[in-house]
Amino acid sequence: MTTHNWLLPENVEDILPAQAWYIETLRRRLLDLFHGHGYQLIVPPLLEYLPSLLTGSGYDMDTKTFKLVDQLSGRMMGLRADITPQAARIDAHLLNRQGVVRLCYAASVVHTLPDGLMKTREPLQVGVELFGHGGIEADVEVQQMMLDVLEIAGVKQVHLDLGHVGIFRSLMKNGNVSPELEAGLFGALQGKDSAVLVELSQSLAQPIREALCLLPTLYGEVTILEEARRKLPDYPEITEALDDLANIAGQLQGRVVRLCVDLAELRGYHYHSGVVFAAYSEGWANAIAQGGRYDEVGRVFGRSRPATGFSLDLRNLCEGLPVPGLAPSILAPYIQDKVLRDTINTLRAQGETVVVDLPGHEAQQGELDCDRRLVKRDGSWHVEII
Repeated sequence: MTTHNWLLPENVEDILPAQAWYIETLRRRLLDLFHGHGYQLIVPPLLEYLPSLLTGSGYDMDTKTFKLVDQLSGRMMGLRADITPQAARIDAHLLNRQGVVRLCYAASVVHTLPDGLMKTREPLQVGVELFGHGGIEADVEVQQMMLDVLEIAGVKQVHLDLGHVGIFRSLMKNGNVSPELEAGLFGALQGKDSAVLVELSQSLAQPIREALCLLPTLYGEVTILEEARRKLPDYPEITEALDDLANIAGQLQGRVVRLCVDLAELRGYHYHSGVVFAAYSEGWANAIAQGGRYDEVGRVFGRSRPATGFSLDLRNLCEGLPVPGLAPSILAPYIQDKVLRDTINTLRAQGETVVVDLPGHEAQQGELDCDRRLVKRDGSWHVEII
């Protein structure tokens, strides 16, 4: 059997020039957007000691994280599968500020398994994290930022889903549910399996049981929140969660084509602590961008801080958009001429791409994607269409 050394592992791909330039151009625009809103760029390391990477999000990230032994210390290390825990560590231990901290990032992460059949195992994660403010003002700011990103990228007809893990948590707390039963109920809700939900909740008090069985039906337009107020137990945490969702929906509804509430959505339940959200649009099978509140992550770093954020895979985002080809360039001859060199420098300073045709490759000029050339006339160099 012949082994081709140039083959890449499954779900690991090269990004070729046109796509790579498109992704990089969009990355720069998004970082400029974040910078304009006061988000400061961080570049965490690709690998860290394993406990730091898995802290707070370990339940969700453990199986996604590549693990290896550090040859210097003998300790287990991991390749990051998510940048959010690293941002929380930086906020807690390196910046150590008392007020609001806004951080942003754009870097690769690595997953042991792809998130879908055709998904890459090396997403380019772009996102923002806001630390230090527990009110919904922060949640709205982060979600507005996410919608700004999608608008800049050219995503049309955005569908926004809102949920709140605090509702399920309140039911578990008030029902004194054991960790084992909680895990089963969580799985049934994630799978929208009402039959299993009914069976597992039989031993619980009637208000808790009825509320759990009701959650999968509480999905739809914002008006579903009023039904939830009437039918769910009047626990303070649930009332606060419904108030927050209504407030956020009121501020965002005009920016999306459809806004839905899903009170059974527990994505990132072991990680998030409050409002969770995800953006969808035609052309992408799954969420384009998602995020939520995760106030409890900082506590494991020794400094509990309110936190919310969102992230997306820039490669996945761009795969659903039409990618323009490389911008046409200007072909320049390979001549030792000061006037020519000055002309090339001037054109490049104006934003043009000028490719010098090295000697001996005249037959391959068509591969350079040049639609114009520099031609010398009357002692000066002019740009002419090829």
